[in-house]
Amino acid sequence: MDNKIALFKGKSIRRTLHKDEWWFVINDVIESLADSSDPAQYFKRLKERDMELAKLADKGGVQFVPPLMLEVETSGGRQKMYCWNTEGIFRLVQSIPSPKAEPFKRWLAKVGYERVQEIENPELATKRTRMLYKLKGYSDDWIEKRMRGIAIRAELTDEWLNRGAQDDKDYEILTAQISKAAFGVTPNEYKKIKGLKCENLRDHMDDFELIFTMLGERSTTEIHRTEDSKGMKKLKADSCAGGKIAGNARKALEKRLKRPIVSGHNYLKKTESHKRLR
Repeated sequence: MDNKIALFKGKSIRRTLHKDEWWFVINDVIESLADSSDPAQYFKRLKERDMELAKLADKGGVQFVPPLMLEVETSGGRQKMYCWNTEGIFRLVQSIPSPKAEPFKRWLAKVGYERVQEIENPELATKRTRMLYKLKGYSDDWIEKRMRGIAIRAELTDEWLNRGAQDDKDYEILTAQISKAAFGVTPNEYKKIKGLKCENLRDHMDDFELIFTMLGERSTTEIHRTEDSKGMKKLKADSCAGGKIAGNARKALEKRLKRPIVSGHNYLKKTESHKRLR
């Protein structure tokens, strides 16, 4: 597992994967931004000055998780250290009165301003997403499919919300139903096939994978609307039916092409490799 990431001016910040989310070593962040020889003591003083930070660090908040003791690599082997997820680390950075922390504070302010703009004008969010995919090296054709897939997914989750799905776990269950019927694997199993950890699975799909994902989700949405489905039991049955429509189409194509659609290929890496060969 990659347990280091250079975040702050070339300095490595150790990280570990916990529940499909990266958690970063608090002491590393403080040592990097505050030049403290005793980061644990520095964190203690920070909490004494910032009572809200202290509350979040001790008990968390609404949808805000406090730091956890997690195992990370050290020079003496794996040891437990206090780690915080990305949201927590950003909140920590806001409390560090150091010139090195200023670029991150300004960046957070810029991101916050952009999000307010996107709420007022949702079209800006779409444009920004397109730009980010373009900068990562995705082709215009792929981006068009990905953006259409995002819109189809949003329609589906709106239906789920209005028809009885109550929390993230319900969405996860319903998504897994569609994926299992469409591809023969759940999203978590699919990520393992592609060698992914906490990355977005759909950002690593090729054209056909995206198309069959859209077909399964759009079919499910239409079944919900046509049959006026209510409750998780019916939503699960519809999701399986919608996914099966995509699954049958996938199998027909696989038979004609004589190759599987589900694969360990990473679309972006494959595209970059092709560019280097040309």
